[in-house]
Amino acid sequence: MTNERGLRRLGRSGLPVSRLGLGLAALGRPGYINVGHHGDLAGRTEVEAMEGHASTVLDTAYEAGVRYFDAARSYGKAEAFLASWLEHRALPPGTVTVGSKWGYTYTAGWRVDAERHEVKDLSVTTLRRQLAESRDLLGSHLSLYQIHSATLESGVLDDRAVLEELRRLRETGLAIGLTVTGPHQAQTIERALETRIFDTVQATWNLLERSAGPMLAEAHAAGLGVIVKEALANGRLTLRGDVPALLELSERRAVAPDAVALASALAQPWADVVLSGATTVETLRSNLTALELGEELYPEVGALAEEPERYWEERAALQWN
Repeated sequence: MTNERGLRRLGRSGLPVSRLGLGLAALGRPGYINVGHHGDLAGRTEVEAMEGHASTVLDTAYEAGVRYFDAARSYGKAEAFLASWLEHRALPPGTVTVGSKWGYTYTAGWRVDAERHEVKDLSVTTLRRQLAESRDLLGSHLSLYQIHSATLESGVLDDRAVLEELRRLRETGLAIGLTVTGPHQAQTIERALETRIFDTVQATWNLLERSAGPMLAEAHAAGLGVIVKEALANGRLTLRGDVPALLELSERRAVAPDAVALASALAQPWADVVLSGATTVETLRSNLTALELGEELYPEVGALAEEPERYWEERAALQWN
C-alpha cells in the first residue's frame, strides 16, 4: 500500500520505502563492473573526491523523494559515505530506510586494477564481524541486513549456525533479507522461503534476465518485500549499452533507454523497490524519469529476453573499470 508521500511498506518488514531506491555499489569504490563507470568518475577516484561526489548524488536522490538506500560491506566506503551524509543532513533514524549486506569483504585496496576486488565468505563468523562493522558506521539507521549473493551452491541457506544467528537478529527487530544471483535465482528464493526467516529478497530482474519473476511473485505473495537490483543490467540497458533493439526503441519513442528498462521493472506487480545504481546526478535524473512513465510498457521490449545462462556469462565477462 502506498501512502500520500509516495512510500510503501517493504513486505512484512513494515519498512517505509520509495518505489525507486539508490544502490551504492558504484558510488563507494573506484572500480565497478558498470559499463562506463570510470568515465562517470572523470578520473577523480581519491577518497575525498568520491565522498563529495557520492554526497551530491545522495542529496539529489533524497530531494527527489528517494527513501531507500542500499549498501554493502564490500562496496568500498559506501557505508562510510552514507553514514557521513546522514550525519551531515541531520536525518534521524527512520527518515530513510537503510539496507546493507554481509558476505563479501572488499579487497581491492582502492585500486581499479586489483587482482581481486572482493572475497566471498558466508560463514557465521563473517556475519558477526561484518554486522558489527556495519553498525559501527550506520548505527540505528541500519534497519535491513541481507545475505550478499546467496546461492544454493554456497550452502548458506543450510548453514545452521548462520540461520540461527539470523533468527536471533530478527528477534531484536532488525529486518533480515537476502540477495540472490546467477541463473538459478528462482531455486535459491524457493529454498529461502522454506526457512521462514527472511523479510525481504533482492534479485536481478531486467528486460534481458526475467527468470526470477515467477518466484519473486511467490515471495511477494508470502509477505516478503521484493527489491529489484541490476534493472539496467550493469549499464547494458542504457545509451552505453549493447542492445540495439532497445536503443532503436528509445530513439523512436524519444524516451531514454534506462527509463524504459526501469519502468518495466517498476511495472511488475511484485516489485516493491527498484534500485537505481546511478553514479552521476545526470544519470540519476534520467533514471527518475521512469517514475513518470507510470506502468507503460512497450510491446517491443518483450523480445529482448536472453537465456539466463547466456546473460550471466556475459555479466561475468564485464570488466572492472
